[in-house]
Amino acid sequence: MSEVGMEYSLKGILRELLSYKSGIASIVILALLIGLSVYTVVTIPPQKAIAMWRGENNMWIENPRNAAPEWMAFFVHKNLPKTFKVASWEKSFGIVKAEAPLPGTSIKKIHIEMSFNYPYDDFPSEVNIFFRAKFNASKNTPLVKIYWIKPDGTRIPVTEMTMRDPNQILYVSVDQQIYNNLVMWLQKEKGITPYKTVTTQQILFGKITPAMAQGKVDVEKGAYKLVVDATTYNKGDDVDLKLVVYGTVYGIAGTDHLRRPLIIALLWGTPVAIAFGLTASLAISIIQLFIATISGWYAGIIDSIIQRITEIYMIIPFLPFLIMMAAFYKLDIWTILAVVIVLSIFGAGIKSTRALVMQIKEYPYVEAAKAYGASDARIITFYIIPKILPPLVPGLIGSVPGFVFLEAALSLLGLGDPYLPTWGKIINDAYNNGALYKGYYYWILEPSFMLIVTALAFAMLGFALDKIVNPRLREM
Repeated sequence: MSEVGMEYSLKGILRELLSYKSGIASIVILALLIGLSVYTVVTIPPQKAIAMWRGENNMWIENPRNAAPEWMAFFVHKNLPKTFKVASWEKSFGIVKAEAPLPGTSIKKIHIEMSFNYPYDDFPSEVNIFFRAKFNASKNTPLVKIYWIKPDGTRIPVTEMTMRDPNQILYVSVDQQIYNNLVMWLQKEKGITPYKTVTTQQILFGKITPAMAQGKVDVEKGAYKLVVDATTYNKGDDVDLKLVVYGTVYGIAGTDHLRRPLIIALLWGTPVAIAFGLTASLAISIIQLFIATISGWYAGIIDSIIQRITEIYMIIPFLPFLIMMAAFYKLDIWTILAVVIVLSIFGAGIKSTRALVMQIKEYPYVEAAKAYGASDARIITFYIIPKILPPLVPGLIGSVPGFVFLEAALSLLGLGDPYLPTWGKIINDAYNNGALYKGYYYWILEPSFMLIVTALAFAMLGFALDKIVNPRLREM
């Protein structure tokens, strides 16, 4: 295709684009990102995503805290524990619930057994019991005794308590009284005083050996059983419960310090990043195109005013000014976008585009248009802009990553949209909670990977388009 005869039609550009490896790779990646964005917006509407990310109504209480993605097990070559739940109201194998009223009284004995298998190579991160009871708190409340039965049949008394609330939560892993009960049982029944680093989970799920005194505990795999004996004192009272054994891995992306699945922000960060980057780049490029065309065509005092304004804008510290506004006013994502556009419309691109306009307006076909009486608006719209537009497209596409990183940087600094889940917000949370120091590398790597892939896709597309519209850069 000759340089003179090249037509910048959509079909022609696409055909040229597919002739470059970088063009094919960028189209494939962008198609995947756009498809992921559409899927996210359809399946998780904005208000739902915000509610999920804020964890309304304690919705993530049954998720593990700071759990790595499940695919991490592939790299450590271990069967890492996953979260599982066992509820007494479920009609499934291994769950037994029996009630025995005492004749002539309103007292009732409730016996619950919940059996489960533990096949993992490591200890769970937490153990909690969620009660779902029925009783009047102003009267005699149920008395509950909890026992733990290990695979070898060892029966361990965990705790005995009087319930205070029908929806009471027993935080087994951090309850000091439960830990003291387990240590006293070990000392009395086994003659073992566990080392201070031995946790409740290790006592419940570990092999009871003298090595506990040195802090060495191995996982005991097999069939476990939680036994609950409850006594109620009023007619209509009842006791049910759910045992939640929290794993150390969760889902495809893991969880954060608030137990939130990171996949929510990873998914929603995609449409936010693409929309923010494309909108900012497109709006700024179009506005600069018209301003530069007017400046170059009319010249004189109009050109002088536009150039002086551009020079003033070019010396304004863009990022510090934006940070200052975001810090003072807590802007949402679209207000931030508007501010970015306003601060960028008189950028350096005006000068380079103006130089093209100054050359093109001297071309013979522009002189001919003037001769047959074409108006300035017609010449600018139909003769100048179509000529300078193709060389500007690669720059438009190539500037998208900069705005994507800008949004992420503001969120990283805690100055982004306070409600919308984004990639930058994930990194900000990870930084504030010492993710790298604590070894939660996935927390940083996942959003960083998404940022890099998105930036790389737009950069490759811009580079390929630049080779199409600029013949000097074409591959031989």
